[in-house]
Amino acid sequence: MPQIVRRVRRKVSATAKTMTEAAYITVLNHVKFKVDPRIKYPSYKSFDEFIDVARLKGLDQYLSERLNARLERQDDAFYTSLTQKPFGKRTPGSKTINLTKAKRSYNYKDVNDPDLWEIGEEAKEFPLLLDFVRTLPFKRMARIVIMYDFFGNAITAHRDHPLKELCHEFIWFRTNLRKPFYLLNPWTNEKEYVQSYSAWFDTVNQLHGADKHEGPSFTMRVDGLFSDELRKQITTPSYNLASTAALWAATSRSARAASATRSNKG
Repeated sequence: MPQIVRRVRRKVSATAKTMTEAAYITVLNHVKFKVDPRIKYPSYKSFDEFIDVARLKGLDQYLSERLNARLERQDDAFYTSLTQKPFGKRTPGSKTINLTKAKRSYNYKDVNDPDLWEIGEEAKEFPLLLDFVRTLPFKRMARIVIMYDFFGNAITAHRDHPLKELCHEFIWFRTNLRKPFYLLNPWTNEKEYVQSYSAWFDTVNQLHGADKHEGPSFTMRVDGLFSDELRKQITTPSYNLASTAALWAATSRSARAASATRSNKG
């Protein structure tokens, strides 16, 4: 009897959580936060110019073998709450491996606070990946996570959080371009697929997800504090800090276009 009671309680709790999230999404879908007028969604900022792409691509077989060996393990299911649709699929089938662990109860707002994260046991299985991560342009790092799926499931379009004045500094990266990962403008449903091996993007004012695809795929994300050298290149908005990556992407495009125009005139 106690087991039945516990199962019922878990089911009721899960249902209540789903209904609460659905209600919140319904409200969020009617709120359009103000952003800098130079920003155009969907967008992302490629980080390929700041990282060793050749070294990253060289980890493809290494990671594939190690992740394949984990298929029988009970790795955590990838979960997202703020899906585009109120009752969107929150556990699409992919798995996660946290190479760092939180020092206190997990709170998504803290994912890039280096003081609250430390290297975990899982990191021992991926020493070459950790060696690469240490070359990334961070002053200090916090959460380090691998997301993988050997069955090509689609990732439901979603936001990471709803706080427009909270900007997480992170680098999302991958060893191959197999996964059709995209950014989505929730107001126009326009998609932009990421063509680079690495990126930083606005996770609040737009959505992100991935289409169903053939074969396995895996991506990594490192959160933390960018290096001082990198921060000098970032255009920071005076409001809606969550849109920082989108503004940097917009101003970078403008600078490239202006440079191309000057070259053509020359």
